[in-house]
Parts: sequence; structure tokens; C-alpha cells
Amino acid sequence: MTTTAHASRVHDLAHPADSTPTDAAITLSGVRRSYTTASRLGLSGRRVATESYEAVRGIDLTVRRGELFALLGTNGAGKTSTVELIEGLAKPSAGEIRVLGHDPVSERARVRHRTGVVLQNSGFPSTLTVDEMARMWHGTLTRPLPVDDMLAAVDLADRATVETSKLSGGERRRLDVALALMADPEVLLLDEPTTGLDPESRRTIWGLITALVERGSAVLLTTHYLEEAEQLADRIAIMHEGVIAREGTLADIVADAPSRITFTRPEGLDLGALEVPGARVDASGQPSTGTRLSGQRNNGTHAGQRAPGTVLIETPTLQDTLARVLAWAGDEPLGSLNARAASLEQVFLAIADQPLADDHA
Repeated sequence: MTTTAHASRVHDLAHPADSTPTDAAITLSGVRRSYTTASRLGLSGRRVATESYEAVRGIDLTVRRGELFALLGTNGAGKTSTVELIEGLAKPSAGEIRVLGHDPVSERARVRHRTGVVLQNSGFPSTLTVDEMARMWHGTLTRPLPVDDMLAAVDLADRATVETSKLSGGERRRLDVALALMADPEVLLLDEPTTGLDPESRRTIWGLITALVERGSAVLLTTHYLEEAEQLADRIAIMHEGVIAREGTLADIVADAPSRITFTRPEGLDLGALEVPGARVDASGQPSTGTRLSGQRNNGTHAGQRAPGTVLIETPTLQDTLARVLAWAGDEPLGSLNARAASLEQVFLAIADQPLADDHA
């Protein structure tokens, strides 16, 4: 695949956004969303809600033009509920949402043609070919990019005459993205857009999204691939039980998290003789209860797991502590030695393990 060439081609076709990159494209203020989970028949004969569940619990959020904002969270954290509110599919139970300065529900006609959306799941008429589907969608748009160029950009040009029902899952996902980008949107909402894609296809989609951001569009991305957020996002928010638990750049989010050193303890060395000031040493070798996101690489352990007999050292000064560990070990080999700075995965798992604070209840 020619990711760079295709991204550049779409970049050249589109016209620039009409606002500066610092403008807020999406704003949420005190937004809440509740669902009724049970009801009863009232005296008037109308059904009355008796139970409700609050999926979004008062969040503030801003996504600027020329920015890719990643919204992360475990299943049930409220990400999809939040994205649906921004899309205008429902009104918030409380709070205010503005997309390009407009209410996405009451002023939908002023927002929809300027917005692109890739849902978690979408459907195409099974008897239409890829080309027919793309041209039908092209006819609904205000300022569409050329069909042939968009299919080429996602490497579907040679599948143009194939019925959509015969596409693979990855090909269908690439068609989803092509249709969303065809509108040359000022705001693009991506709900797990690369799920099921092979690494090469994922890089192609990344290139197209990056080109759109560079032209001044605002992109809101939800993903289960933390690597995707690390590589693409200008800013990140982590949702937990309906609230924003952490927000900022990647550097902001990991700033307070400790670096980690792990190794298998040699039988001939006394761990008590290891001096690492300011660090926490855990020689229990027991795994923690971190929640791994679907789609992450599985190398047998992850940021919240350790093999039995493994020593974990958490430290704010990685280089100094590692030097002390190596000096302590001397010529004795340290099995499975690993030293890494704080990661997004580490912070995510720590947040996922925490109960909801009382002031958000």
C-alpha cells in the first residue's frame, strides 16, 4: 500500500478549513446522559420511570480544529454514549453540547453536512457494489471528494465491482472510512475505526486521518488500541465510570506515573542489599488485577501482570535506579530484565482499577 502517496493525493484534492486551528470545534459543558432501565404503569395509564442508569456523569470536553483528540476508557466507561451525543443522535440529560458552534440536535441541518462519522458497526446494502455504494453516498454530500480517488486512498480501487456483502471485514472497515472522509469533514468522529484491520491497512487509515487534521479539521477518536492513541493523538482523555479521570497530552498523563524495572531475582543475590532511594520494591511476584484492553499485544504479561518470582521496582528516577540495580547485580545475570518509562497503558490500568470517587456519585 502507498500510504503517503494516497494521503497526499486526498490532501491536494481538499480545500482548507475556513477557521484557524485554535478554534474549538466540539465543546461539552457539564454533559450528562441517563438511561431508564425499568418502568411501571402509573395511575394515569402512562409508564413512569422507576430506575435509571447514568452513563455520562457531568463531563467537560473541548476538541479544537487541527487536533486529534483520543477518548479512551474500558467497556462501559461512557465513550460511545458521549460520541452519540456529539453526533446528535440523542439530547443530553443535562449540560450543553456545541459542534462547530451549533447544537447537534436542534440545529442538525447546520452541522450534519460538515461532519463525518465512522460508527463501531455499519451496514451496506448487500447487492450494491463498492463503486455503487460510494457513488450513492457521494450524491448525498454537499462538497464531496471524487469517488475514484477515495477508493484508491483506502486501496479498494481493484474491488470497485465487488458486492459489499462479499468484502472482508477489513475491507468493509476501509470502505466505512472512505465514505466518512469523502465529505471532507470539518469534524470527524471515529468510533474504533481500525478494529479488525491488519497493520498495513491501519497505517493507511492513520495517514489519511493525519492529513485531514493537518488541513485543520477536528478529529475525535475512540479506540481500544493504546498504541493508536499514543502515536496519533494531540491530547487524550481517559473516561472511567462516566467521568473524565485524566486529560492532557501524553506527557501530561504519564508525568506522575512511576517508571518500572522488572527482573527475575537470582538465588545468589540478597535483595535486602539493594539500595534504591525513593523507589518501591515489590518482590512478591504476584500479578495485579489490571484490565487489559481488547486488541492490545499479548506477550504473556502486560503492564499489570508479572510472572512468579519477578521483582518489580517502581521509581521516579529510572536511569539512577537502573544503574543501582546493575551495580548490585554485578556479573550475576538478571533474567528477563526490562526497564521502561511510564506508559499510557500503565496509567490506564491504574485508573481502571480504581473505584469511582464519592464526589462523582
